[in-house]
Amino acid sequence: MGAFNKHLPTDNTRLRDLSPQQIKSGAAAWLGWMFDGLDMHLYTLVAASFVAALLHTEQSDPSVREHMGYIQAAFLFGWAVGGGFFGRIGDVMGRSRALIFTILTYALFTGLSCFATTWWHLMIFRFLAALGIGGEWAVGASMLSETWPAKWRPWMAAVLQSGVNFGVVVATMFGLARTILPESVNILGIDVTNFNDRVLFLVGLLPALITFWIRKHVPEPEEWHEAKKKAVTPGITDLFKGKILRTTILTILVCGFSLTGHWAFQFWAPQQYGKLPEFQKLIEDNPVEGEAARKRAIAFAFLIMNTTAVAGNFLAAWLATMYGYRKTIAAMCLAYTLGLVFTYGIERPASVIIWCLPIMGLTQGVFGLFTMYLPPLYPTLLRTTGAGFCYNIGRISAAIGTIIFGMATSIDYNMSLVISGMLFIPAVFFALKLPEHSEVSFDEPATGASQS
Repeated sequence: MGAFNKHLPTDNTRLRDLSPQQIKSGAAAWLGWMFDGLDMHLYTLVAASFVAALLHTEQSDPSVREHMGYIQAAFLFGWAVGGGFFGRIGDVMGRSRALIFTILTYALFTGLSCFATTWWHLMIFRFLAALGIGGEWAVGASMLSETWPAKWRPWMAAVLQSGVNFGVVVATMFGLARTILPESVNILGIDVTNFNDRVLFLVGLLPALITFWIRKHVPEPEEWHEAKKKAVTPGITDLFKGKILRTTILTILVCGFSLTGHWAFQFWAPQQYGKLPEFQKLIEDNPVEGEAARKRAIAFAFLIMNTTAVAGNFLAAWLATMYGYRKTIAAMCLAYTLGLVFTYGIERPASVIIWCLPIMGLTQGVFGLFTMYLPPLYPTLLRTTGAGFCYNIGRISAAIGTIIFGMATSIDYNMSLVISGMLFIPAVFFALKLPEHSEVSFDEPATGASQS
């Protein structure tokens, strides 16, 4: 692999021999991922009721679904922009510093979402919070690819992705707790409506606390320091030059198709589940108790899926060690398609769907692989920019897809979710065209800048 591996940790490192820097970098990234998952799912849990309240209408109003799609699209677009922006900061200023900035960004604006009084306030706060989440992925992925031995990276990817799943589980727990809180309270003589929805966003302030620890205990990777001494930092245009161009295009296509399909499912599946006839009957019979039961059912269903997703992360890691990254990514994308088609291809009751959701949970392990697979495809000083740009361009397409699929749900939820599954098929094809790390070398720089 030539110069590519010059500064990387050796593969024969035993787990017990990992350095304090490697352990601290892993812990920092895991906590960042965990809070990412927490933040992402908080809005999903309250979207329908909170947006309806901000619009001063009922949840059944078609405008609620429309504005939910706009807000989620803004979130995904911000995620994409943040990946490129903070990715650049990570390559120029360092991984640890950039990680602090990203966490503070998404913590602050998630907390401010609590105080939204109009739907567009919420949309702006979600966009700004997403800047930090998108950046955190790019920065954390590069930091760990530079500090952890290659033999442990698939397993580290699984651990990191489990952090996201754990964050979703924590968010779901808070979501369940919210069902026992009052919908409105009087605080210092002020009537606060949708209190049980608003308070959930305040949980998003918690990540800010870990930045103090990161600043003190997580140093910059040695590989970044070495590259910074010897090379001129390349620009984002270098992603589209020489040998790197093909990798960039293929990575964008894989991420674009897979993330669009995933987010269409992730965001609209809970809405589909909550609209099933059995829950609608409960609401008709007893509006208050029926609505609470519906919320608990949705939370429980997706708690099962995200718990299963933890196992999916380690399944993906094991497959990657056996068959390589690209074959595993292709296989799990294909499995995601089959799972969605099987679950939503025909009308199914809630009692059946709840046991189909773990299929998608297992296949979501594919996104953990991107964490360790994408950064080493690029030179050191282009690594965070490249991984962040390509992965997050996929989120721009996901943002557009969320709106389109949201419109389609007004016709047929099941049809929309089946179509979202079909988007994984092109991802399968393009993933098989990507190189394995053993096929990547930067001995002959593909850009005009000096490379490590």
